[in-house]
Amino acid sequence: MKTETAQQFIKRKKEQFEKQKDKLIGMKDIGREGRFYFVKEAITLMPQHNLDKKVFIIERLRKEKIEGKIAYKGWKKGDIEYRIGYYIVGKINGADGKWRWGQFCPLIPKADFDKLIKKAKTEGTIL
Repeated sequence: MKTETAQQFIKRKKEQFEKQKDKLIGMKDIGREGRFYFVKEAITLMPQHNLDKKVFIIERLRKEKIEGKIAYKGWKKGDIEYRIGYYIVGKINGADGKWRWGQFCPLIPKADFDKLIKKAKTEGTIL
């Protein structure tokens, strides 16, 4: 199986986003007794300049609802949060050669950081 290029992957993820734009996304609360639900309003994707198997993403998420008990107060429907992450082509087990969500905090080269933020502002992901 041939691995998608970064540009093919970005195109596919943008198409998926358009189809699922108003879908609620659930995330566990840190206390594990509740869940947050967001709507993904916008995304920006950009490949790393010196690693063609890594793509950064910035997502604009709007808080919609909670279920259960949350650990910290201050949650308000309609609040906007940004999630910065990355996808990378896997190297082990069943992920070999497939694009996967990065499981760690993203490390972004200096040359890409400002470019990613500027792209996200230009595309309207960052308001």
